Amino acid sequence: MENLTKRQIVENIAEDSNLSQNAIRAVVQATIDQIQEGLARGQNVEFRNFGVFEQQVREERIGRNPSQPEIDIVIPRQRVIKFKAGKVLKSQLQS
Repeated sequence: MENLTKRQIVENIAEDSNLSQNAIRAVVQATIDQIQEGLARGQNVEFRNFGVFEQQVREERIGRNPSQPEIDIVIPRQRVIKFKAGKVLKSQLQS
């Protein structure tokens, strides 16, 4: 199964509507920009019935290099983005 790209999303929406690909591309890009900006500000991004993009903080921890397991490595604290699927999406995935 191949990945769904932004270009394919734009083309699919253009086929289903009477809008130009350029107009749709601008809206899709603006949506992505808003999601990125919200996450960068520390906000969660919620799409009802689809899911939530949320930030979590991974605290500093000790790791090991598999090729040199005798040496401990400090993995710094970092913010990560997690996705939690909504009810509708979860039910579609289970079908």
